[in-house]
Amino acid sequence: MKFGQRFSKNTFKSFLAALILTAGVVGAASTALAAGEPVTEEQTKIISASLLQTGGTVFPIGNDNAAYAEFFTGQSFLFPMANDTVNVANVTFAPSCINNWHTHSGSCQVLVGVSGRGYYQIWGQEPVEMKPGESVTIPEGTKHWHGAAGNSWFQHLSIMSRGAGTTWLEPVDQNVYRQLQ
Repeated sequence: MKFGQRFSKNTFKSFLAALILTAGVVGAASTALAAGEPVTEEQTKIISASLLQTGGTVFPIGNDNAAYAEFFTGQSFLFPMANDTVNVANVTFAPSCINNWHTHSGSCQVLVGVSGRGYYQIWGQEPVEMKPGESVTIPEGTKHWHGAAGNSWFQHLSIMSRGAGTTWLEPVDQNVYRQLQ
C-alpha cells in the first residue's frame, strides 16, 4: 500500500473489525476522559447544528482539546474511545482548525472522515480533501497534518495502536493552507 492510499475492500474489513471492537466501549467512554474543559450544553447545540448542515454526527463531540491546543490552529474537541489494544478518538475541528505537522511512532494512524469536510497532507504530497466515509492510512513515522476546511466543521476518527506516540513538529504554512479554501 503506498503512503496515503485509501482503503481497498480487503483492508476495509480490518478497519471495520476495529470499529466493531470499539463500538462496545462508546457507552463506557461517555464519561469525560479527555483533558480540558467539558463542552457546555450551549456549545454542543451550536456545534451539532453546524454539523447537521453537513450530514450530522454519530459520535459525541467530547471535551475541549486543551491538552494539545498549542499544536492546533483553532478550537478542537476530543472524545476518546479505546480498549486494551486500539486507541480510537473522535476529533472535532472548528472551521479553519488544523494541527501541526507531526509523526506517530509505534503505530500507523487511520483517519476516517465522520462529518463535515477537511484535509490531510503527507509531507511531499499534495493535500487531499476528506469527507464522511473516506479513510486513509498514514504509515508509522510519516510526517503529516490534518484538520478542517476553512468553511466547515470536520470530524474524523483517529485509530492507532494503544501506546503509540506523537512527535509534534512545525505549524503548517498558512499561505499554503488558505489556498485549499
